[in-house]
Amino acid sequence: MASSSRNSNTITASQTVKALVTVKQRSGGLLGNLVNGGLDGIKDLVGKTLVLELVSDDLDPKTKRERKTRESNVHKSGSTDDEVEYEVTIELPASFGNVGAVLVQNQDHNELFLKTIALHGLPSGPVHFACDSWIQPNTQSSQKRVFFANKLYLPSETPSGLRKLREEELVAIRGNGEGERKSSDRIYDYDVYNDLGDPDTDIDLKRPVLGGSHQYPYPRRCRTGRNPSKADPLSEKKGLNFYVPRDEVFSDIKQTQFTTTTISSGISLVLESLDAILSDQDLGFVSFEDIDTLYKEGFHLPQLQANGLNVLQRAIPKLLSVVNDQQNLLRFDTPEAFKRDRFFWLSDEQFARETLAGVNPYSIQVVKAREWPLKSKLDPQIYGSPESAITSEVIEPQIISYCTIEEAIEQKKLFMLDYHDLFLPYVRKVREIKGTTLYGSRTLFFLTEQGTLKPLAIELTRPAMEGKPQWKQVFKPASHSSSYPTNLWLWRLAKAHVLAHDSGYHELVSHWLRTHCAVEPFIIATHRQLSTMHPIYRLLHPHMRYTMEINSLAREVLISANGVIETSFTPRKYSMEISSVAYDQLWQFDLQALPNDLISRGMAVADPNAPHGLKLTIEDYPFANDGLLIWDAIKEWVTEYVNHYYPSPSTVESDEELQAWWTEIRTVGHGDKAKEPWWPNLKTPKDLTEIITTIAWVASAHHAAVNFAQYAYGGYFPNRPTIARKNIPTEDPSKEELEKLINNPEKTFLECLPSQIQSTLVMVVLNLLSDHSPDEEYIGQYVEQSWAEDPTIKSAFERFSTKLKEIEGIIDSRNADTNLKNRNGAGVVPYELMKPFSGPGVTGKGVPYSISI
Repeated sequence: MASSSRNSNTITASQTVKALVTVKQRSGGLLGNLVNGGLDGIKDLVGKTLVLELVSDDLDPKTKRERKTRESNVHKSGSTDDEVEYEVTIELPASFGNVGAVLVQNQDHNELFLKTIALHGLPSGPVHFACDSWIQPNTQSSQKRVFFANKLYLPSETPSGLRKLREEELVAIRGNGEGERKSSDRIYDYDVYNDLGDPDTDIDLKRPVLGGSHQYPYPRRCRTGRNPSKADPLSEKKGLNFYVPRDEVFSDIKQTQFTTTTISSGISLVLESLDAILSDQDLGFVSFEDIDTLYKEGFHLPQLQANGLNVLQRAIPKLLSVVNDQQNLLRFDTPEAFKRDRFFWLSDEQFARETLAGVNPYSIQVVKAREWPLKSKLDPQIYGSPESAITSEVIEPQIISYCTIEEAIEQKKLFMLDYHDLFLPYVRKVREIKGTTLYGSRTLFFLTEQGTLKPLAIELTRPAMEGKPQWKQVFKPASHSSSYPTNLWLWRLAKAHVLAHDSGYHELVSHWLRTHCAVEPFIIATHRQLSTMHPIYRLLHPHMRYTMEINSLAREVLISANGVIETSFTPRKYSMEISSVAYDQLWQFDLQALPNDLISRGMAVADPNAPHGLKLTIEDYPFANDGLLIWDAIKEWVTEYVNHYYPSPSTVESDEELQAWWTEIRTVGHGDKAKEPWWPNLKTPKDLTEIITTIAWVASAHHAAVNFAQYAYGGYFPNRPTIARKNIPTEDPSKEELEKLINNPEKTFLECLPSQIQSTLVMVVLNLLSDHSPDEEYIGQYVEQSWAEDPTIKSAFERFSTKLKEIEGIIDSRNADTNLKNRNGAGVVPYELMKPFSGPGVTGKGVPYSISI
């Protein structure tokens, strides 16, 4: 357990200490601050920029109040391009006790980003304060900011002089739940997703409120407090800015890489530019050579105004190539897989491989004996016959040389992508929208002796609707016969539909719901219930960086009405509703842990004698193979950390901040699932370790697995179309459509793929989302100052960091093993998403601490 000794910096006689303060330089560097810094210079001369008061961790024995020093004004002592340094000498009276906190006021005219405070001259060495927070001017906020020293305390161990400050700081952060939040606020509170629509602009942009109802359960987001919409009082009125607490906003470096302009202005400018080129927004590509021009010649953008061109250059700097003063090109980097083999996307092997080592490795599942024959759980009175058209008679001819269907299931060789019951209830609704279509789908795979998956069949289903009976058809890989060419293109079309389903599920569920959306309540609760001096706050802190900001940008332009998802993905305006259904039916906190997730999908079984305590159903499953290395490393680190501060169950159960944190996550942040039986108890250090490991995994490696390869696999959009625009020709076939399929199958296929605007817009977004910022903080690299100051925690972190470096080498070795066909072979892009570290840019590797993009 952490020592609670507090005599190391006790002051027994009057003494002076020097406080060194580091403030982040404002954007623009030294020159910008010289040009705009007249008032700053005046402040520096009179010594009234920041005012400090030191606080003892003991109460005054006579008054029983906090013991503070006099207010002291700092003065500037130096500066660099990045930082401004201040200092002040402060007198500590006799018997002051340990310095446990600093109260800070900002008498500047601008907000300041306070990085650190260090006190020198104390008996046992310096005392450090990691602040990393924006301080508002006194003219805007009269409240003094409190920062605690880097020494961490459980609530019960808090020194008497700091208890009130600890409690008051949490109260201030929670707010009162009233009023509209200002950009300078640092209030963390909850609200439902009632700001996705824009009914005041157009009533057709009204969207249901997600969260707070039995019909649309959902996690909570950060409350903004905007006024209700006039057209729909249940919705929040759209504003120019989407509030996030001030300290959650991107850093200057991150803003440069991914700013509000990059998303809201940049993407809208791309749309406007493409609109000028493409008068028909539904216009598709006429040939695959036409698609190739995106990476060769590029799109010729219309001439833009100078300021417009600058915005575009800032928005998508890697995509815009200025050839000369008259010609502007929107040109995309060629994805690595396409570089290796321009026909990679046609391969059934690649189609199957990406379920194990692609951007969505979370959907593939084993077919269990109790599930065969396959059968829908939906109401047959509404949706038609529940029996699948994929039967033993369909499958066995393709595997008969290996085994029977019963043997395949028993030996766990039959696998499935199942998007049937999730999507089928939305088929009728989605088909009412022009330019898209939808099916319920199932795709079956067989595990070969080489350890790779072989696709066997795709089933597409349309429910009974519009007076027509239920329709379903099974498509199989084409065999050489008289009808081979037509069957081949039907198979490719069926794959395109499944890939559109998988792309939608990936973006809405595996990516948005399970990482961004589900994690935001954890972040809000952490700030509201855990003091910054709480050990678990500090453990979680690196995993919370930038997530709320990127989520607010998503609500603004990605998942909003008429946003990127609704514009370019198959479910269109029902996309977020489907994510609510997935949350209701599929999301469980305990299944967010990687081992539990693998077991639940039948992709692993518990085996205490196997590595990681699991035996994988498919030995060469790159995501699981590498992910379990990361999971174990995180869990070992968290275990050591938790056991250091919580040596017994009683310390966990008696921690009122910790218990309030877990209660608020369950009953408020994920309140629509508060009564579910699968929520873990929080009674022991082991319970806490499992909870924290799960949160850390989701925020880091889970997100990395489903995010940073989006451009690698979706940058050539025929490989992962986000929308299928046409029904498959064999559904209610017309003579015209069948003749076109037979005589010009390529045209039929291209008409099903996304339009030029849809595909280009998605490619822009995927490139941005796949990009690592220059200031990215990767797991095992960044160390919290409080960890470094505790020898036990510092040693544990160093072991964690060393382990992650070893994992880098293990993954490299696996990618060099020619026996691992799912990660090595002709045209195969090595699986590197779980490699912990990366440089900036679109690299296809690197595991940041947090969901930062």
